[in-house]
Amino acid sequence: MLNTENQRILRELAYRSIKHGLEAGKPIDVDTSQYSAELQAKKATFVTLHHDKKLRGCIGMLKPIRPLVEDVVYNAWAAAFTDNRFMPLSAREFGDLDVHISILGTPEDVDFSSEEDLVNKIQPGVDGLILEEGFNKGTFLPSVWESLTDPRNFLNHLKLKAGLPEDHWSDQIKVKRYTVEEF
Repeated sequence: MLNTENQRILRELAYRSIKHGLEAGKPIDVDTSQYSAELQAKKATFVTLHHDKKLRGCIGMLKPIRPLVEDVVYNAWAAAFTDNRFMPLSAREFGDLDVHISILGTPEDVDFSSEEDLVNKIQPGVDGLILEEGFNKGTFLPSVWESLTDPRNFLNHLKLKAGLPEDHWSDQIKVKRYTVEEF
């Protein structure tokens, strides 16, 4: 778990990257050597933006490929300007923007024998899930449990997000679970 100061630093960097994106069209550059070892560690993050308490963008990585500070800076910018579900963020929205950062734990395979078995193994409010079948893939952060509280409903919506019908099931489906540190 990050201490309060490191959380503050990441949140500040996220806002700075979005503001820089409004002015320069790209995320800020960060010199990772200027940050603590904890913030230099490779971590996967998602940055979620809300405006007027409504989702305004969410972009992230499932695998840790870059230092934590770089991942947050890039994903904050990307959530504001490249989430294809939304128009790019405008300057007038910036003042009321709420930024949430999720640092993902390592995904672990969920062993299950059927859809019912999987539904029974899902931990509401705790698990983030990655669902894959062939080229279809989708994830829900644990925060999605706030709006999809029933495990079956959560799974069905995740299938839709992955590009599969909600009533689809096959033995080829693979699921991983992860936890997050959110602030």
